Amino acid sequence: MTTLKQRLRSGERLLGGLLRLPSETLVEMAGVAGLDFVVFDCEHGPADLVPLQQHVVAAQAHGLGVLVRVGAAEPALVLRVLDLGADGVIAPHVDTAAQARAVVAAAHYPPLGERGFATYSRAGRFGAHSITEHLEKAEETTIVVPMIETPAGCTAVPEILSVPGVDAVLVGPADLSVAMGLTGGAAEPLVAEATQRVARAAERARKPMVSIVGSAEQAKTAPPGAVIYNLTHVLLHTLRALAAARVDS
Repeated sequence: MTTLKQRLRSGERLLGGLLRLPSETLVEMAGVAGLDFVVFDCEHGPADLVPLQQHVVAAQAHGLGVLVRVGAAEPALVLRVLDLGADGVIAPHVDTAAQARAVVAAAHYPPLGERGFATYSRAGRFGAHSITEHLEKAEETTIVVPMIETPAGCTAVPEILSVPGVDAVLVGPADLSVAMGLTGGAAEPLVAEATQRVARAAERARKPMVSIVGSAEQAKTAPPGAVIYNLTHVLLHTLRALAAARVDS
């Protein structure tokens, strides 16, 4: 079976959805609709581990890959979400190669990282996998995606992408906009220019780019790589359009 990590590395145009807990029905709908993966946002949403496990199970039952956006510098949460069976983590506010190495260390077992080891987790098939099998599977499947959200991060992208264990890079346009003193998010020309610089650096490093978008039109113009639909934005836009169609009697 081809893993999400293999598909990402191959350059396939993967489509995912960003969700917050609880969203079990939306997870199922994403699978039925044909998306490739979901991202559970535990930075700007709840990070309760029991419902998170239930969401991971629901996603995988529908053939979806799973990434979890953790908070900044949360190695304990990285360990737990990977033990629950997530394919990987998205780490926000990575400004330096040292911070990227810290995320890799939290996500990977030795010798690449420092992740605490157990085979009796869900990721280890509750002990059905041997130590060797679990180590091999983790190496083959674990994904680490740093988020670039400041001008300093944009400058350090080549060094961040060179860190062993970093699989892709993602620009957070809202945070980047605010960090630049701007309020237009991804629509700001300076934010778009910085994003393109990151995309070019990713291309030179032969690492995939991941983009967050709010519509199919934006997905079509996103840099090569994976695309994450912000489903809150998509749903709110859809609901506003429905509300605007009100006919006064």
